[in-house]
Amino acid sequence: MATMPLAELPDVRLYHETGGTGPPLLLVNGTGTDLRNQPSPWAWPIAPRFQMAAYDHRGLGRSEPRDVEYQPTMADMAADAVGLVDHLGWDTFSVLGISFGGMVAQEIALSAGGRVTRLVLACTSSGGEGGASYPLQETYRLDPEARAERMVDLLDTRTAHDSGLRAGLLAWMSAAPRQDAPPGLVRQLEARRHHDTWSRLPTLEVATLVAAGRYDGIAPLANSEALARQIPGARLQVFEGGHAFFAQDPTAWDAMADFLLA
Repeated sequence: MATMPLAELPDVRLYHETGGTGPPLLLVNGTGTDLRNQPSPWAWPIAPRFQMAAYDHRGLGRSEPRDVEYQPTMADMAADAVGLVDHLGWDTFSVLGISFGGMVAQEIALSAGGRVTRLVLACTSSGGEGGASYPLQETYRLDPEARAERMVDLLDTRTAHDSGLRAGLLAWMSAAPRQDAPPGLVRQLEARRHHDTWSRLPTLEVATLVAAGRYDGIAPLANSEALARQIPGARLQVFEGGHAFFAQDPTAWDAMADFLLA
């Protein structure tokens, strides 16, 4: 059972949940995520194997920035995460960053130095010369139906010729609330737009797994290949799926967990 307190940090009241037993693992989730939404990270196969902490990014879910008008940077997002692990009393910890969370995770590893013992960067990009993930802010300029169609194209590029997969992803997209981007998400997307760690990645000294979906249209495989080349000693593992490969390839969770526990 996860506990659900707030961390009172200088810039944000950060809602977080912790649970499980094992080595400490910080989960950094993706764009627009809210821990109230399903599926919960606590239902993921990886959860019981770690003492895991997950949180809502500032301005999303139940995390409240103290200055609601401030435009955070990726470095600010990483500082929130480091503030959370300080609040939890973790001296060292592993990080699993998914999509937008993988961008934040890069900044965490760059700023926290030797405190990060293992790093998994899943379906994400470095920005800069290593390539940027798709500009999701552009999808919010579309009407809801067109946005759903575009997102399906991006989530898994096989939908161009797999009508069954396309129909399933469209049904999943249609079940989500259709609304304009709330202010917290707009600011998150703006921070994401400026993400660029490329020139700093060679300074990382943490064991890193870059996990990629072969058919990802948001963070293309080429971006993950570039990440793995740029981070010293990083290993690339490609899974059979799109941007949500961890829900499509049954080997993905075990592979990521085994790396984190090695």
